[in-house]
Amino acid sequence: MKIHGLQKLTLLDYPGKIACTVFTAGCNFRCPFCHNASLVTHVDPEAVMEEDDFFVFLSKRKGMLDGVAITGGEPTLDPGLIDFMKRVREHGFAVKLDTNGTRPDVLRRIADEGLADYIAMDIKNSPGWYAATVGLENFTIDAVEESASMLMSGNIPFEFRTTVVDGLHAPERFAEIGAWLAGGEPYYLQNFRDSGDLIAPGMKGLSPERMEECLAALRPYIPKAELRGL
Repeated sequence: MKIHGLQKLTLLDYPGKIACTVFTAGCNFRCPFCHNASLVTHVDPEAVMEEDDFFVFLSKRKGMLDGVAITGGEPTLDPGLIDFMKRVREHGFAVKLDTNGTRPDVLRRIADEGLADYIAMDIKNSPGWYAATVGLENFTIDAVEESASMLMSGNIPFEFRTTVVDGLHAPERFAEIGAWLAGGEPYYLQNFRDSGDLIAPGMKGLSPERMEECLAALRPYIPKAELRGL
């Protein structure tokens, strides 16, 4: 797998665990609010960490780290992901995967082979607003729906999450999401913050009061929904 970034320690990216975070590059979405534009629209092909170097690092962190969080970009696009996850588990670490849900075939293999201990899947918006939110005019959500359904009916611990952006999200959108994904799964709303590395500068988040309104619209359908990072 091509590693385009490493955060050596995180207490946030993997719920309940001390972890490191590995970043892949490349994504099939163009979300204007993406905070990792350098991993999506202007990837440096030379800025790659060798896998063997990463596993030397990981071996030295046994007893200090619990797991490895894999994020991007979109990790499921990397053909080396499966073998990388196997190798992490062989080293005795738990694996968390972040995904946009567009590769249900990859997620199914990961589930079948027991390679992930936790999956965080981004729900970009309600079905009717998906294409605008991911920056793709003709996008259809069939693959996303398949991935979401698979997680909801499977055995891997998971969460859904949405980055909330002014102009794209509103309480009525979250009521629509709730009707689509109603159930007992964890669902987190995280307010947009400008990282300085955006695909489309000028995005902004919602007020705390508006975030509470979005949560209130979601909770009748998904009681475990929460705000994160406020």
